[in-house]
Amino acid sequence: MRSYERWIQFILFVCAITAVLTVLVIAFFIFKEGLPVMLEKGVLSFVANSHWAPLSGSFGIRNMIIGSIQVTLGAIILGVPIGLACAVYLAEIAGKRLSKTIRSGIELLAGIPSVVYGFFGLSVLVPFLRAHFTGNGFSVLAGSIILAIMILPTVVSISETSIRSVPKEYKSGSLALGASHWQTIYRVIIPAARSGIVASVILGMGRAIGETMAVIMVTGNVTTMAKSVFDPVRTLTGNIAIEMGYAAGDHRSALFATGVVLFVFIMILNLMATYFSRKVGEIK
Repeated sequence: MRSYERWIQFILFVCAITAVLTVLVIAFFIFKEGLPVMLEKGVLSFVANSHWAPLSGSFGIRNMIIGSIQVTLGAIILGVPIGLACAVYLAEIAGKRLSKTIRSGIELLAGIPSVVYGFFGLSVLVPFLRAHFTGNGFSVLAGSIILAIMILPTVVSISETSIRSVPKEYKSGSLALGASHWQTIYRVIIPAARSGIVASVILGMGRAIGETMAVIMVTGNVTTMAKSVFDPVRTLTGNIAIEMGYAAGDHRSALFATGVVLFVFIMILNLMATYFSRKVGEIK
């Protein structure tokens, strides 16, 4: 092997190790700052208690956990059907030119800063919900709609790739047996690509649950639990971003502990996405 090839391999190895070490350092820092207050207050108490009053020493993030789940599930319910339908259209129905145009527009969504989505929600969506529904517009529904738009690039891109990776023989065999194009899509192609589709949904959940700025701007950020989709809510990321600027002592540690909980959520979702993505193209 030539010497320059060894150097290239070494540089690539260093880059890979650097990426892994970066994740480990970040995880170590978050756990180092957040675990002491979790252990002091009790992990179960910290996660299950609904009372968040830092000035009185009460740190309970249950309502924020529920709020994050509510907004994320709302985004999945609204965004996944649209994203999957778009992916099927791009992979199986649209012509090459139209498909390229639509795909470019969807990819553009991924490049829009989250604060722009937040401004859109604050200026258009919140006033619309306030005028036509109960509440003041800042709500679970507003956050879910904004996040549904934000996860579309992830869901569409991965789902389309999964659908295109299904062997052509499956489609040809189904058509040869007399099935229509639409029957082939929903009875053969989509089941064959389901692992990749599930992976796209899980990654979309990770994208939604980790979003901060857009969510802060449209959800109202109250620490009480939302009883309907029209009630305001506060998420884990919103809690950290809103209070970190003035937090100190145990309050600051509690916000890092909130980050620990969020880190665990994201890690579980990524592991699930990795597991399902390895099964793309299987039929059971």
